[in-house]
Amino acid sequence: MRLSVVHETCYHYETAVAQSTQLLRLTPPSMAGQNVLAWRLDLPGVGQISTDAFGNCVHLLCLDGPHHDIRLRAFGTIETEAMPVRPLDNLSPLLFLRSTALTETSASLVEFAMQFAGKPLTDSGLVELSAAILDAMPFRAGVTHVGSTAAEAWEAGWGVCQDHTQVLIAVCRQLGYPARYVSGYVFSPGHVDQHIASHAWAEVCIDDAWHSIDVVNQCPAGESHIRLAIGQDYLDACPVRGVRRGGRGEMMVAQALVSSSEPSIEETKEMAQAIRMAMQQQQQ
Repeated sequence: MRLSVVHETCYHYETAVAQSTQLLRLTPPSMAGQNVLAWRLDLPGVGQISTDAFGNCVHLLCLDGPHHDIRLRAFGTIETEAMPVRPLDNLSPLLFLRSTALTETSASLVEFAMQFAGKPLTDSGLVELSAAILDAMPFRAGVTHVGSTAAEAWEAGWGVCQDHTQVLIAVCRQLGYPARYVSGYVFSPGHVDQHIASHAWAEVCIDDAWHSIDVVNQCPAGESHIRLAIGQDYLDACPVRGVRRGGRGEMMVAQALVSSSEPSIEETKEMAQAIRMAMQQQQQ
């Protein structure tokens, strides 16, 4: 499948920011299952390119001098194919067995995990686990935030793809299975008009291979998924992460449009309008 992506992240500050630094994981790799045909970043400065400890392509963007706005735009075309199971790579699976601050469990989450203990985790078992998580905490935006832990999202009983992924990772690690966070995009025709933000799913190491599962869509990652980065949790793989000096009243809007054809001028305009409206709503 050939997919086109337009992804914009916009920041606005009521008072000027003196300096800001952004760590950007906005460049998908060419690898088994996906081939990047064209990709470009439009940034308000020059980003220094490097590779992080997980093998992700990273741009370091440093902006010096007063600024009220930051606009980050990533876009391109990628050819994908279904690859729900991946062979082991250069990273030891044991790296993804250790709990992190965002994937720590709670007593109730451990109790939930124990329902799946005592028998080997298989692909069908992974689907069953995924369905149980979504049933216990249906999708709902606005309940959690980027700093919410797996335990907090579980207690809240609602979440978005980030929360579902981190809960599944926490449960798998509790059961003794290495699991890692994957950030990226998903082609979901029924939601194109809503310009959803970037997506997330998990990979679990079973029988010396990485098996993917998308909790929100209740399926393995396939040709509709575009992979950006991997990590132990959201913070390791999130598309944009930054710090700043100064600047009060931060507003941020992120929108992504994934389509099976080149986005039309009308779709691009609609996306820009959606970003402006979201900014205005935050200002009210």
